[in-house]
Amino acid sequence: MPRCGCGANRPQKIKKEADSKHFMFSQISGCQPAPEGYSPTLKWQQQQVANFSAVRQSLNKHRNHWQSQHLDSNVTMPKSEDEEGWKKFCLGERVYSGTDALSDNENLGIDYIKVGFPPLLSIVSRMNQATVTSVLEYLISWFGEKKFTPELGRWFYALLACLEKPLLPEAHSLIRQLARRCSEVRVLEENKNEEQISALNLIICLVSRYFDQRDLADEPS
Repeated sequence: MPRCGCGANRPQKIKKEADSKHFMFSQISGCQPAPEGYSPTLKWQQQQVANFSAVRQSLNKHRNHWQSQHLDSNVTMPKSEDEEGWKKFCLGERVYSGTDALSDNENLGIDYIKVGFPPLLSIVSRMNQATVTSVLEYLISWFGEKKFTPELGRWFYALLACLEKPLLPEAHSLIRQLARRCSEVRVLEENKNEEQISALNLIICLVSRYFDQRDLADEPS
């Protein structure tokens, strides 16, 4: 994919030594196998890769169009280095602060400040590679300690769709960490929620098969 304004802004180096060690470990460690009965078929994985490839091509083709669209007045994208700002932006203040309950008034309309902004094309098309990598790092860090949510899954998918190949070393380490975390979470999924396991399978599939991290791939049983 052509560069989308990354310029001289290189992704920030991984900030925490512990994370760096984790990344080094992830280079040599594969994913945990899917729970019995939940391993995706090879046909399913191939179809997801084809769909994802089409999404990336469409995003690249129409990037200039979406960049030219005006954002709504309530959309203020954080600066690339604003980790807490991006967590609130993507996940919403409710999830960020750990309060999941909706009040009666909030049911009347969507307050994106509270529930998080979805990864709209008009938003992600404005993110250069430094920002894509940084936000991916922020959300993976969050996911390392928090539960998986549909909102998180949508943002991971969108950020992976924006990630350019060949991968920079930082991005390479990040997506491997993401896949391994997804494999850990699906093993620990007590209720075996099929929709959630499918979403986790999808991320592992894209990292391993689209981004050529084959040692992390689910091997069909």
